[in-house]
Amino acid sequence: MRQVAALPYRIDDGGAVRVLLITSRETRRWVVPKGNPIRGLASHEAAAHEAFEEAGVSGITCPTPLGSYNYYKRRRNGSVKRATVALFPLAVTDQADDWPEQDERDSQWFTLPAAAAAVDEPDLGRLIGDFRIARRPVGRIARLKLWAEAQGGRMPMLRWFQALMPKQGRFFELFEEHAATLVAGADALARLLQGGADIAVHVREVYDREHQADDITREVLQDVRRILITPFDRTAITGLIAAMDDAIDQMNQTAKAIMLYELTEFEPQMRDMSGIIVEAARVTTEVMPLLRSIGDNSTRILELTARLVELEGHADEIHDSGLKALFKATGDARPMTFIVGREIYSHLERVVDRFEDVANEVQGLVLDHA
Repeated sequence: MRQVAALPYRIDDGGAVRVLLITSRETRRWVVPKGNPIRGLASHEAAAHEAFEEAGVSGITCPTPLGSYNYYKRRRNGSVKRATVALFPLAVTDQADDWPEQDERDSQWFTLPAAAAAVDEPDLGRLIGDFRIARRPVGRIARLKLWAEAQGGRMPMLRWFQALMPKQGRFFELFEEHAATLVAGADALARLLQGGADIAVHVREVYDREHQADDITREVLQDVRRILITPFDRTAITGLIAAMDDAIDQMNQTAKAIMLYELTEFEPQMRDMSGIIVEAARVTTEVMPLLRSIGDNSTRILELTARLVELEGHADEIHDSGLKALFKATGDARPMTFIVGREIYSHLERVVDRFEDVANEVQGLVLDHA
């Protein structure tokens, strides 16, 4: 038996992730919104449908599942059947005041560790726990630096020790700040592709985030030139920040094209690609803090970069199917509609390609330093 499920999440201003769980109707245990596939809807669309029906949330669903988990479903006749559930991340943008199953279930926002502990299914708990966890540096040098920073205000000798430690600039902080602009830009781009009356607002948000990212990139490049000791090879640093900056540049190019052609409606495949971009940006924000101690975090880093590569491959498939559907729908009757749509698809594909470039740069760092 195969089912689909959504993992509704939101990221607060401090970067912490919260996920929404609901109670099952009969046993009242904590679960994620899930249900059977729906005829006429893709799997991630069916998962989003269940999220609204059961939890009243809607947003941007990534069409690439996080993974799957198993549980045993007890039927009304008393029989038990094993179910495999594909889990799709859903970035929540709206929470309704009323929804179909509002009076049948409880809902609650959890931190990731609390949500992982609340669900009964071990594989689901693992998927939630690994979704995005803020990790502090765990290497010995990093721990020593943190301890010295904490004690230096009280111990003059440690202040002297800090002065002798190599100055490495703010590379890690800047990588993480840039990743945050990617998340904000991806969210605005996805909202933009939903259409509606606020298109200009979302375009402006993408534009502002792109300029913010440019400032961060400029500071990284300045540090590369002026800092004597850098945590990585200088070429690797410039390659990584350039790939990240190219991603948000392409988001901005997409927004500009939408404004240029005065588009207000978008193909479903375009929205699906924006869901992949949102997920790729989220994964990137998890990767960046782990670079502070590559050796200790190399396994998780490679898992996350593999996720970015997987997302890029799925985006290529969606791009091709969307372009084909657009051509069939427009044909010879509306050639300009096809040309404009093809340009939007091309920009979206380039955004995801740049995230794959980020993955390649990070994997190169792992090979060099792990």
